[in-house]
Amino acid sequence: MFMLLMICNHLFTTFRSMELIIIFSIIWLLFTSVILLRNLVDLKSMHSISAHTAETAPLVSICIPARNEEDVIEHCVTQALKQNYPNFEVLVLDDNSTDETTSILTELSKIISNLHHIKGKEKPHYWMGKPWACNQLGESAKGKYLLFIDADVWLEEDALPKMVQALTQYDCITVWPKQYVGTFWEQMIVPMIYYAVFTLLPARYTERKPRWMPVSVYHKFSGTFAAACGQFIAFSREAYQKTGGHHAVQQEVVEDVQLAKHVRKHGLRLKMYHGTGTVNCRMYTSHAGLWAGLRKNFFAGFNKNILLFVCMGLLHLLVFVAPFVIFILALVYQSYSLAIFSLIPLLLIFLQRLLLDIRFGWNPSVSLLHPVSVLWYQLLGVVCLTDYLRGKKASWKGREV
Repeated sequence: MFMLLMICNHLFTTFRSMELIIIFSIIWLLFTSVILLRNLVDLKSMHSISAHTAETAPLVSICIPARNEEDVIEHCVTQALKQNYPNFEVLVLDDNSTDETTSILTELSKIISNLHHIKGKEKPHYWMGKPWACNQLGESAKGKYLLFIDADVWLEEDALPKMVQALTQYDCITVWPKQYVGTFWEQMIVPMIYYAVFTLLPARYTERKPRWMPVSVYHKFSGTFAAACGQFIAFSREAYQKTGGHHAVQQEVVEDVQLAKHVRKHGLRLKMYHGTGTVNCRMYTSHAGLWAGLRKNFFAGFNKNILLFVCMGLLHLLVFVAPFVIFILALVYQSYSLAIFSLIPLLLIFLQRLLLDIRFGWNPSVSLLHPVSVLWYQLLGVVCLTDYLRGKKASWKGREV
């Protein structure tokens, strides 16, 4: 009889704990749903900008850093050269590539007059690779406006006039491209990056101070609201020079976020857009590429703050994985009321993902595997943290990062 009472008490305590986890998950998901809905309204498509280009349009420099980009560089460059804008130059810095990137750029530069193929200098040990390449591009560019894009990005023909129109109102703009995902793991992992951005970062606060936050508090935490996507980031020349440009972020792995922080620190105006209809990207084409690419900057994206990194990992397990586990356990133990209760966070997760799938044209059925994607990132997080504690550096494009 005593044993039976102990078992009943254990089951009651366990189910009570499960209910508390579900309640926590629902509260978090409702909170992030508010941010998501506001972002879907506030974060406009760059395609929505009305632009009328005059014949005296200011010079724009499109700057493309390239290291071992033989699979994508020709598409990136040829699309950049198709701009419906009368006054621009395309500069590609070949950052000591060891594949066919150099020969491809050499051939293209022979037949295209406004393509400038720049041979990159040897990287100093105290610089990160991308900031070093972009810094050289910034020094070579002659434009009034500087646009930095990655080699796996391709622009639609109206990207430049829309960008120039936006930069008449802001000092810096950044665009989250329309991400194309092909393989199974691309579909599983890449949308999660946008899910984090759209549900955690209120886009309007990248532009202005929250009205509810005291000025003294805001000055202390203003960097928290700064964000940018290095796949497409553009400056007026004055703003780029005032912030120190890429020279100011020479040792940063996640240089785009740090650039945004410098923009805000100097009191300049920053604006974010999404790129559907104007800016496109395919970040990776294989699981190996995904793993290596995210391994180099996942922990760095948390400013290498171990406590924050671990806490966010635990939070994701509680909010996104635990409700699925509880749902299955509730069915096994025939606790149908708990099973129904645990469906609430599952539905909220799927609805959030569905809204993003619609916005960016992703396959909604993959969103049903959201907890698997979360577990993938948990494993990546363990590896990144282990690397950091062991002093092991990640490798990218044949360089240690």
